[in-house]
Amino acid sequence: MTDVVNAGIAAGTEGKLIRALDWKGAFWVAAGVPPLVLFSIGGIAGTTGKLAFAVWIISMVMGFLQSFTYAEIAGMFANKSGGASIYGATAWLRYSKFIAPLSVWCNWFAWSPVLSLGCVIAAGYILNALFPIPAADSQAVLDWIGAHAASVTADSPRVAEYIAAHAGTPPEDAVKAVLAADGVAALTPMIRNWSLVSFSIPFLATANINATFLIGGILMLIIFAIQHRGIAGTASVQKWLAMLVLIPLLIIGIYPIVSGHIVASNVTGLVPPTAAYSGEDGTWSNGGWTLFLGGLYIAAWSTYGFETAVCYTRELKNPRTDTFKAIFYSGLVCCLFFFLVPFAFQGVLGHAGMLAPGIIDGTGVAEALGGLIGAGRIVTQLLVVLMILALFLAIMTAMAGSSRTLYQGSKDGWLPKYLNHVNENGAPTRAMWTDFAFNLFLLAIASDVGGYFFVLAVSNVGYIIFNFLNLNSGWIHRIDSGHIERPWKAPTWLIGLNTVLAFVNALFLGAGAKVWGYSNALWVGFIFAALILPVFAYRHYFQDRGRFPLEAMEDLGLSGQNLGVRKAGMLPYLALGGGLAIVLFANWFFQLPA
Repeated sequence: MTDVVNAGIAAGTEGKLIRALDWKGAFWVAAGVPPLVLFSIGGIAGTTGKLAFAVWIISMVMGFLQSFTYAEIAGMFANKSGGASIYGATAWLRYSKFIAPLSVWCNWFAWSPVLSLGCVIAAGYILNALFPIPAADSQAVLDWIGAHAASVTADSPRVAEYIAAHAGTPPEDAVKAVLAADGVAALTPMIRNWSLVSFSIPFLATANINATFLIGGILMLIIFAIQHRGIAGTASVQKWLAMLVLIPLLIIGIYPIVSGHIVASNVTGLVPPTAAYSGEDGTWSNGGWTLFLGGLYIAAWSTYGFETAVCYTRELKNPRTDTFKAIFYSGLVCCLFFFLVPFAFQGVLGHAGMLAPGIIDGTGVAEALGGLIGAGRIVTQLLVVLMILALFLAIMTAMAGSSRTLYQGSKDGWLPKYLNHVNENGAPTRAMWTDFAFNLFLLAIASDVGGYFFVLAVSNVGYIIFNFLNLNSGWIHRIDSGHIERPWKAPTWLIGLNTVLAFVNALFLGAGAKVWGYSNALWVGFIFAALILPVFAYRHYFQDRGRFPLEAMEDLGLSGQNLGVRKAGMLPYLALGGGLAIVLFANWFFQLPA
């Protein structure tokens, strides 16, 4: 590799990524993707109703097809790390210096929040284990009600308010409900309601420094410490975590099917709900289609994620053959889990069961998994432990991939120079610290109950933008860089199909971003995406004086600062215009149910 001095970094401050992986190692690092189904399985069930399992299947099929474009372009750049966004961004470089870093940036801020979101759920499990909130029908609450029965009477204003909110409730039942709520509140450990500070971030969400935030921050530091050892050590840890997590998850997905516990009515009569989280079947109206597209929009954040298997091309011992194997076999495993787990969940629990608060926020998924196989208390507690390990698996995958995206973006002259550094173990530590700091901010937002899906919805704006640009980069590379050797080449018809899917993703973005409780999620995502423009301008025009690092040009088969001939002509610009038009039209046309 060209010495980093060519990029303007002082000698001695930069190491090199180490070729320490075969395709199996990259596969294990990407094994944290299947557990991502657990991040939003309840949210997608709430917004799409009985269509939920079909949404996961459709999205996974799209993700698998799209991965073949990524496998081809990844093989073109054996000396690059950072994943599909890096390889695809180079295709856009000839047409606009600003589009290339946009792809890298959008991929990073889509993947990076896995750290904070995963830590929020894991922290919830830990709090539930150490400081549980008592159930309304638990013996402790019943004893409290017995001791305080006289504190609430039928003529209490609170009882009247309850009856007004729950029409038809007899006064005696309303008294019991109010007493039960008081009992739960009285017996809830103080730490569950403790907050050091809470504040509103204008136009975004509410941030909360609470117990979830503190525990989540500690978990992120633990994961940072593991990855500090380098990619080989990370892959080793990932391998054992994956086997501990994925084998039980596979059994849980298969058992209800072979044991006959799937209820046919739960997976037939596929129509969208009347409204998000309504629990009632609706129709294929404009609002119904909007909810369906919203489900496909958020599912993409999980099902497309195995493209991270090509993040480690620079760290593969034999990138010519291992790159394709890593993403192909990762995709097959993801198909298995994203098909089975949502189907088993919905087939056993039904739509109503999928709307339980613990499933929607993720903290009750382990208990639901136990219910799928009729597990007792001990096995269910073991599943809670496995769920935490599954979250660790997903978080480690995200930190490994997103930090390398930052690192390679810096080496190629798109992101700040300080990210262009690895430690003695070949770990991009400055990029990892940047991930950590960014996710502390997101953790404060996601620690608030309403902030979780806001972070998810906004980050996915970036992910769909990245996918759109990258799927189009497949045919642009074919036209402009046909001379570069491709160890594996996708069928031309598949490159064409994936180009069509790029515009389908644009439809999901325009229609779906508004579904998740934040009407401004699309615009916030656009604004965050645009933040890369001044960052890149400072790096490129001020620090690098308008020149790219030599190694970035060499990987394209170019010399000097000549970006090459734009053989595709106006087609890339027409693709951009068409994609934006679809997003804006879909956002205007598709509306949530009234």
